[in-house]
Amino acid sequence: MMAEKPIWLVGCGNMGGAMLRGWLSHGVDAANVLVIDPQASDLPEGVERVDAAPVGAAPQLLLLAIKPQMLEAVAPNLAIGPNTLVISILAGVETASLARHLAGAAAYVRVMPNMPAAIGEGVSAVYAATLGAERRAQVESLVSPLGAVEWVDDEDLFHAITGLSGSGPAFVFRFIDAMAAAGVGEGISADLAMRLAVATVAGSARLALTTGKPPRDLAEAVRSPNGTTHAGLVAMDASEFTNIVRDTVSAAAKRSRELAAEAARR
Repeated sequence: MMAEKPIWLVGCGNMGGAMLRGWLSHGVDAANVLVIDPQASDLPEGVERVDAAPVGAAPQLLLLAIKPQMLEAVAPNLAIGPNTLVISILAGVETASLARHLAGAAAYVRVMPNMPAAIGEGVSAVYAATLGAERRAQVESLVSPLGAVEWVDDEDLFHAITGLSGSGPAFVFRFIDAMAAAGVGEGISADLAMRLAVATVAGSARLALTTGKPPRDLAEAVRSPNGTTHAGLVAMDASEFTNIVRDTVSAAAKRSRELAAEAARR
């Protein structure tokens, strides 16, 4: 029966687990999902888990949520059929590498989600070289429970996207932590400073989404001539904050390109 399950989820860590929970909350039958992960635990009720891929019929959908370096070892054990749709969230692994390791699939799709997908507030970039309307709708239905979906026409952009939105939550969390630490430095208790920092970032992001105005314009709306916000922004500009963020995203994008080159050589 395992081989008859239409959806195989290979790897069920933080992101794979978030995707699984999103599917189930949007009506996917747990009985249709097979998790292939020897270390996965605390799976939703009704989801079957195995250590290794079953031998038998290929799945309709194969979602790869393992570490990129594991692809070469895992791929030979996965059954691929002419109707299998391969979806990968592996950072830096391009569709050409997927096609080489998992030959014979109907289509190969790359998805770059991010951590807020765990609460349905993420954003996922999606790329496929060729995908019919039916397949596109299928991918959309599987990714949309995670949050916003952005289709990308150029796979090369995935390196920059990985640096911006894929790794971006970590950078935002660091900023929140720095904001709270600065508050503590000004005499606020650690607990209150953290609550203020988290709520400020969350509310500001929601305001940017709701108004649709450029964040730079919103920043200027908070600033008053020679006021407190003005003083803070002057200090931020003097510290070359924009350059720091640019270098941070660029470093993540650079590592994505390195991973792609490593995968291409395997």
